[in-house]
Amino acid sequence: MSTDPREAARADDAKEALDRVKRDSESFLGSSMGRAADHFSGKDAPEGDNIELWGRRIGRGLSLIAFIGLSWWLGHQLKIW
Repeated sequence: MSTDPREAARADDAKEALDRVKRDSESFLGSSMGRAADHFSGKDAPEGDNIELWGRRIGRGLSLIAFIGLSWWLGHQLKIW
């Protein structure tokens, strides 16, 4: 490898450009669905605490069901559906 600082700067710029391309090429829907899956599976629960994990999963699942039910009710009240 060369010890030329210009070469090192060019290599750093190339790495940054490749990182930007990788980050920008991810689809919005794919990354959003991945985050949603992580959220509803309780990945943010403390390690080894199964009660906390299942509590989060159940609570988030029930909140999703309630959101869908309330959305349907609002649409029915407003005669959208």
